[in-house]
Amino acid sequence: MRIRDLIAVDGLRLTLLSDQSHLDRRFTGAHITDLPEPGRYLSGGELVLTGLTWHRGPGDSARFVGALAKAGVAALAAGRALLGHVPGDLVEACREHDLPLLDVPEEVSFRALSEVVEARLGIGGAADLRGALGRHRRIVAAVAEGTGLDELFTVIAQELGITGAVVSASGAVVAGRLEEDLPALLAREYLSAPRLPHLVRTPRGPFTLFAVDRSHRAAGWALVLGSDLLDHADTGFELAACVALQRGRTEEGRRVERRLAEELIGLAITGSGSGPELAARLRTCGIGPEEPYAVVTAAVVRPGATDGPDAATLGGQVLEELLDRRIVAARGADGAVALVPLRIMGAEARAMTADSAGEIASDLGLSTQIDRDRGPRVRSAAESMHIHPQVRAQVHGQMQSHVQALVHAIRERVTALSAGMPRAQVAIGVSAWLTGATGIRGGAEEAGHARRLAEARGGGVVTSDEIYTHALLLATVPAEVRRSFSDRILVPLFAYDRRHRSELVRTLDVFLECAGSWNNCAERLHVHVNTVRYRIRRVEELTGRDLGSMADRVDLFLALRAN
Repeated sequence: MRIRDLIAVDGLRLTLLSDQSHLDRRFTGAHITDLPEPGRYLSGGELVLTGLTWHRGPGDSARFVGALAKAGVAALAAGRALLGHVPGDLVEACREHDLPLLDVPEEVSFRALSEVVEARLGIGGAADLRGALGRHRRIVAAVAEGTGLDELFTVIAQELGITGAVVSASGAVVAGRLEEDLPALLAREYLSAPRLPHLVRTPRGPFTLFAVDRSHRAAGWALVLGSDLLDHADTGFELAACVALQRGRTEEGRRVERRLAEELIGLAITGSGSGPELAARLRTCGIGPEEPYAVVTAAVVRPGATDGPDAATLGGQVLEELLDRRIVAARGADGAVALVPLRIMGAEARAMTADSAGEIASDLGLSTQIDRDRGPRVRSAAESMHIHPQVRAQVHGQMQSHVQALVHAIRERVTALSAGMPRAQVAIGVSAWLTGATGIRGGAEEAGHARRLAEARGGGVVTSDEIYTHALLLATVPAEVRRSFSDRILVPLFAYDRRHRSELVRTLDVFLECAGSWNNCAERLHVHVNTVRYRIRRVEELTGRDLGSMADRVDLFLALRAN
């Protein structure tokens, strides 16, 4: 059939957007696709029908048309239902590849086109083709109308009879429904699969996993379809493109929020913003002047990786997913930074205001002196004020419990993510609770130190409580220096233990943990106290250190921890 003949059909109102010489180009059938790179599913000679769900920028048009040209497609028909027009970059890409391009009006369905093609070409299985095109058209129309992901899966179940869901890399269900134990299993399979789509067989039946977009898997989404679709992967790819479109729409709005957060954090860290300006920007970012929050920093280090996002960018993407996209992360020099309001934990997080302090004091049966003439204002737990110390301790304890809940939630998901991607080191630092814009700078420093300590440990989640110890000092020392310091002191002990199959190193470690108590050390090691005394003497002889000296004890303790 020639393109000229198709355009001449009454009622279709097709328009040729390419060169007039294309009118005599022939095609052998119709194929519908919205895959970004559909070449492997094309045999050549087809008229390709597309709803443009894959289109997000000029580069997408060049890639899509390039794949069609390589596959030998005869022509392309682009529907207006989603975008309302045919993008100019698509017209240009078709011109460069000498590919005929037809404009399909919004009111003309692909089903009408398929019926014409079937009738003119006598294609077998016309009913199946008609049905497939009609179902696809309804799904694309739902996406074009802005249907949410949960509603989209309802449409998919009605039209295709397939249950579906979207799962994040950490095992959170983004949309759809899955049995309680399935999300974590499917997320692990998604992260570890050598390639996608990937079939997972479970006691509840088979599930096929598709990547939603080109995001790094650590921050990506997996489309989960409750069927074995490896032989019909084009269906999964089409649905994944629909989900990717929805994710892209949401991301457009988040880019604005991310820019606002970057500006606020940048001004706070550099000290170039005034107090009132920072307070106003904090409110713009959705955090009230008295609302408690924590600063969280993240980086994902991929040793040996030469492509993909850097540690800070990927860290921000992962952090947003770990917290179910309820926050945005601003990219920093060596890690992403996010201000996390404690209310996202579903807790009744209260700021230390005059009113809340009065309520707590009343609960405790205490009297307080509060300057109510000045009105409620933010008060930190450490601030000197006319409030009973027990009230301050109560409020501080409440806020810390909210921070601990935040840390627990992040740590659980980081553990799941790290199990699926052992080569990636997810390092996250969390500050203490804060209020007001003036706390951002100190909170960012705290969280940054905590994150660097996590990186030194090979990944994980570290809180500000953990950095005010010797661990922070060791983390700031280069690894080669730590090893050299440890070796100079401990190598004689390790050598002695290897030769004599003894336990001098372990005995020293336990002895220091027991604060130099001979009896407690003997109990922990299940040996006689004289054995401990003998071993410690050998340690002193081999290292030249005196365990009766506090300075020497500190050296030995740090050598053990540095090792």
